[in-house]
Amino acid sequence: MKVNAAGVIPVIFASSFITTPNAIIQALGSSYKGETWYEVVQTIFSYNTVPGAIIYTVLIVAFTFFYAFVQVNPEKLAENLQKQGSYIPSVRPGKGTEEYVSRLLMRLSTVGSVFLGLVALLPIIAQMVWNLPQSIGLGGTSLLIVIGVALDTAKQLEGLMLKRKYTGFIN
Repeated sequence: MKVNAAGVIPVIFASSFITTPNAIIQALGSSYKGETWYEVVQTIFSYNTVPGAIIYTVLIVAFTFFYAFVQVNPEKLAENLQKQGSYIPSVRPGKGTEEYVSRLLMRLSTVGSVFLGLVALLPIIAQMVWNLPQSIGLGGTSLLIVIGVALDTAKQLEGLMLKRKYTGFIN
């Protein structure tokens, strides 16, 4: 199991949940511009405010847990292991395996969600602290994608190099 079983998907979901209401609020901007409810909603659904950044991070954490459990599905995993006659050493097959995988996934998702939240929040904090313009387009999602592609490429190159060295038993 990976530490971040959910990947980049929670960051994309959270940004969609923040951006959609913000786009609707921007469309209504001309008619409700001075009203307090409009200002409060605009503050909540903006990345560049502290409440917006906190909500964004909380959404990332929540979606990380949700997506990790949807993707791995401990119940199906335990059932498939039992059907194949496999087991996890020192863990009872069936319900015991399901509980073990759920606990493990919960621990891994905790670390993964904190990591995703920090990586997505760091560019926002950098923009707030150094007053960077929003047009620069710093984003945690793009950073995660670039790092993921670089790691995958390195892993594939390592596999190809290993395959090239391997001669087999018969040669």
